[in-house]
Amino acid sequence: MSASVSRRELLRWQFDLTWSLCEYHLERLRPEDLMWEPGPLCWTVRRDGEGRWVPDWADTEPDPVPVPTGAWSTWHMDWWWSVALDHLRGRAPRDRQEVVWPGPERIVDRLRDLRAHWSQVLERLTEEDLEAPAPFPWPPDSGMTVAHTVAWVNAELMKNVSEVGQLRLLRASRDPVDRDPSQPT
Repeated sequence: MSASVSRRELLRWQFDLTWSLCEYHLERLRPEDLMWEPGPLCWTVRRDGEGRWVPDWADTEPDPVPVPTGAWSTWHMDWWWSVALDHLRGRAPRDRQEVVWPGPERIVDRLRDLRAHWSQVLERLTEEDLEAPAPFPWPPDSGMTVAHTVAWVNAELMKNVSEVGQLRLLRASRDPVDRDPSQPT
């Protein structure tokens, strides 16, 4: 990358770097990793009476804050990323309840689909687009721009990937039976 890169190129580079960290964990993630509850106070996703996966939720953050499971964190990624895509594509944003977790066997594919859609949006953004007022996640008159939204997506993705990765590593360290003996610990 040259010394003078555009904001779009820099944001794209940051996203690609973050995604490479995400992919490291996604390649190793197993359904049982996602559903593992690391303690007694957890937020996860559960099947409702119709078989849909529904996330634990509170409109006011509880104190203490529950530890999210990998399932909850990946649902959360799907939710905010889907809504960010809706906003940047000029579509009506989905309600939280409309973003249904696809289950532990299909969430990795879903996240990879979101990455592909996000990459398409990033490729189309111009420097002028990046200057436009941010449609999400801030209120209208916040002074934030689309560039801020893209940077926020990168940061939010990095945070959620770290959570999922840390949970995966903790579970693996507590369950040596599942550990591949040919891999270093």
